[in-house]
Amino acid sequence: MALLPLCLIFLFLSVSSGEISNSVGVNYGQLGNNLPSPEQSVKLVRSLGAKRVKIYDANPGILDAFKDTNIQVSVMVPNDLIINISNSQKLADSWVESNVVPFYPKTKIRYLLVGNEVISSPPKEIWPRIVPAMRKIKNSLKTHSLNKIKVSTSMAMDVLESTFPPSNGTFRSDIADPIVKPLLQFLNRTKSFYFLDVYPYFTWATNPKSINLDYALFESRNITYTDPDSRLTYTNLFDQLVDSVVFAMKRLGYPDVRIFIAETGWPNAGDIDQIGCNIYNAATYNRNVVKKLTAKPAIGTPARPGWVIPSLIFALYNENQKPGPGTERHFGLLYPNGSYVYGIDLSGKTPDSDFQPLPKPENNEPYKGKIWCLAAKGANATALSAALSYACSQGNKTCDPIQPGKQCFKPDSLYWHASYAFSSYWSQFKKAGGSCYFNGLATETAKDPSFGRCKFPSVTL
Repeated sequence: MALLPLCLIFLFLSVSSGEISNSVGVNYGQLGNNLPSPEQSVKLVRSLGAKRVKIYDANPGILDAFKDTNIQVSVMVPNDLIINISNSQKLADSWVESNVVPFYPKTKIRYLLVGNEVISSPPKEIWPRIVPAMRKIKNSLKTHSLNKIKVSTSMAMDVLESTFPPSNGTFRSDIADPIVKPLLQFLNRTKSFYFLDVYPYFTWATNPKSINLDYALFESRNITYTDPDSRLTYTNLFDQLVDSVVFAMKRLGYPDVRIFIAETGWPNAGDIDQIGCNIYNAATYNRNVVKKLTAKPAIGTPARPGWVIPSLIFALYNENQKPGPGTERHFGLLYPNGSYVYGIDLSGKTPDSDFQPLPKPENNEPYKGKIWCLAAKGANATALSAALSYACSQGNKTCDPIQPGKQCFKPDSLYWHASYAFSSYWSQFKKAGGSCYFNGLATETAKDPSFGRCKFPSVTL
């Protein structure tokens, strides 16, 4: 074979490394009513040292703001469009023409995800339509010669029925053959990535007695785990979880599909009953995972040593309108005012010693005691009234004590009545999955709000 000129070899290497770069980016969620503008957000993304960004839609204002920035952008087809797109090439063409073509190539769109964690929740009717929709989106991109844009979908760890030991990684039996196998076939054929959402925090938080916190934070110096079957040795929980997916893919006949970390992170705060969610742990995890993922030469994982793993940290901001437990609203690297929650550099170039000292963690052990659920101060009165009505309509005599003449009727205020109703509802339904959230209208407290003869129901941990 004839030798290539040296300049062409360097050109080839630069193109290849650009395709699979170890640069770390950030997920730009928008579930907040107090977030900076897209233009200001672009400046903040750059200040973090991020080279990639993922948004959860194809917001034209955001895509426009990222023009000429050279930041790689991932966009997303909403879950609720998947079925219709899977049935219509015309609709797929229209979506690409409206949401990609007007911005490319000035906005460096590199990945197009068809849905977000679709298989993690109903309706199940969407699940088998993911890959057909991906095929149609890929066809649309080809039509417009947008061949640099890879198509995929993001998957959470709950698509596996087994993750331990890593060599036993197995996709759920209900989705392995009908859904995951065609997905892997598509990704393998198109040289795309398996986009994985992986959170060692949740794995550790559900079993803190069995999993060492330092092992989850990349801080363990003398704790290792050796897989009894593969004989691979692990020094952190992140690698274990990622490799369980590697082995699961291998089990379906696709050992070489590349992995892209679509989301990883650690919450900087949460509810009283949530363990280990604090600034110290969040900074430690994110700084360490960035060091690992940006290392040169690439570290990879025990099952894939030396492999580059592109990645995105979750998330850019603390988002105050995300539903669910308090941790969901506290994954941000930044507060909504643009200030840093803690010092971090996603390029991995800044040593930890250059950052300000971190506050000592105070909730690394499970909370023990009583908790009450109160209405949040400043909550919208109309929304609070509706939430009060909902809480009172649930359960057994949930709101009897706040009826006229009863022991908790006074003070006769919407705030106190809603607070009692929320606490009463939560004490009855927490074990069944009920939360102290009420669309952002409620907050937990460890201070007993009871007064006089009025005793507020509580949750005891």
